[in-house]
Amino acid sequence: MSEGMTGTMGDSGDAIASGETRELPFEFRGDGAEYFKIWIVNILLTIVTLGIYSAWAKVRNNRYFYSNLYLDGESFRYLADPITILKSRIIAVVVFAAFIVLSELFPVAGLVLALALMAITPLLVVRSLAFNHRMSAYRNIQFRFDASYGEAVMALLVWPILGMLTAGILYPYAILKSSEFIVRNSSYGTAAFDFDAETWDYGRIVLIFLGVLIATFFLTVGLTLLGTGVGSALSPIIALSGYVLAGVYLTVMLTNVYYNSTSLQAHELAANLEVPGYLKVFVVNVILTVITLGLFLPFAKVRMAKYRADHTQFIAAGSLEEFAAAEKEQVGALGEELGEVFDFDVGAI
Repeated sequence: MSEGMTGTMGDSGDAIASGETRELPFEFRGDGAEYFKIWIVNILLTIVTLGIYSAWAKVRNNRYFYSNLYLDGESFRYLADPITILKSRIIAVVVFAAFIVLSELFPVAGLVLALALMAITPLLVVRSLAFNHRMSAYRNIQFRFDASYGEAVMALLVWPILGMLTAGILYPYAILKSSEFIVRNSSYGTAAFDFDAETWDYGRIVLIFLGVLIATFFLTVGLTLLGTGVGSALSPIIALSGYVLAGVYLTVMLTNVYYNSTSLQAHELAANLEVPGYLKVFVVNVILTVITLGLFLPFAKVRMAKYRADHTQFIAAGSLEEFAAAEKEQVGALGEELGEVFDFDVGAI
């Protein structure tokens, strides 16, 4: 371990030992009306340019949300170049078109290409994560993502498939491995993130989620079998309510476990999203988005971003400014990576 990182960890450890930890809340300062202007212009220009402007739209959207997310008085930054994203999308469109044509003209060749795409999907995801991490910065230090192809195959293909083949028994473990894959291969400068969740953390969530779904199913079936007018009227309402509640519960609890299990050396992340609060924001967002024929969507995104930021904290062991300064020196000493040419934004496609 390098001397710079050792010194940083030692200072943070001393801060923890002396009780000098600080709970720093994330803060989202965006405004729905302000973002609406960006959103509507993005849509109009994307339509006019037949989708070409979508790369610039993505950059404008991300820069708005990143620049309005604050931690300890400093905002995050999104550094991506729209041209890089546009190139990624052009490549994706060409590959997809080739796949469709080959599948229609030469079914065997289409099958071979489909298997090839499945095989390289983990690599594409890794490069996409690497791109998005590199384009994200805080206090002028970029994030990093570095994972092997084998790790990606296990986390993104093998474990999820085993989860399905075991009728969901291994699915909590598959979620755990996926979260570990993302967090443990991520870093802030040279400082690596760590993840300490356990399988039962996810198993408990999945069991309750399934319990709500099963209870909703039997309740709606029972009301339907009664054959009464009231039962028939209540059945779809209860079904919708139950499934929405189950989905919100799953989202809230998985988010909490993810952040509460993540640490950055001696520093920690924490989240305390609540089902009632999240449900209220989600339901209001959906209702107003439907009523306004989609025009409320930018306001909905801002409302959700504010809720999530308000319920997420960074537990700092010492000064974040000093920590960032140490990382900047460490990154400068090691030199900047030269792998950006091979990174692309699959997630934007």
